[in-house]
Amino acid sequence: MNLPMQIKGIIFDLDGTLVESSLDFDLIRQQIGCPQAIDLLKYVDSLNCKTTQAKANQVILDHEYQDAINAKPIKGMTELINAIEVAKLPTAIVTRNSLAASDMKIKKNNIAIDHVLTREDYPAKPAPDALLAIASQWEIAPQYIMYVGDYLYDIQAANNAGMIACLITHGIENRYQALADIVIDELSQLLPLLTPTEKC
Repeated sequence: MNLPMQIKGIIFDLDGTLVESSLDFDLIRQQIGCPQAIDLLKYVDSLNCKTTQAKANQVILDHEYQDAINAKPIKGMTELINAIEVAKLPTAIVTRNSLAASDMKIKKNNIAIDHVLTREDYPAKPAPDALLAIASQWEIAPQYIMYVGDYLYDIQAANNAGMIACLITHGIENRYQALADIVIDELSQLLPLLTPTEKC
């Protein structure tokens, strides 16, 4: 795991990265009439009828709420966040989730990260807007920040923002993992990156 430079901040995806998720996207697509080839959130945004759009949004929110109720921490999550705190690195979460579902998942699983941006704050990933906003707030150049996620959109967002893209696979190979700078099977593999380097 060779990194070009020191990591000065870490941003996480939420679902599938810090907490387990069982969202059935195929069922959601079926219920709102979204074709497979179109991004779910973009499809809802493109609906011209406000009533239809509101109903589609509510379907997604209902699914996210149910998922939040059952969400459990990903293996190694607590240990990693504790280690990041000891290393005094700034942390944040950027998710395509709603704020309500995100808040429930974070509180229910005692995730000690206060800085959370959702799709209600900035354009959803793979757009880099939320990641770049955090880099600006931290006053850290994007290339010193690592974004950790479990899906193609996460890697694309990190690449689009000029950040270090880290993909967690949970032991399952993905066709897009070649796009990531770092590929890990589980969160514990990031712990060695948090060992402070000696200064001359």
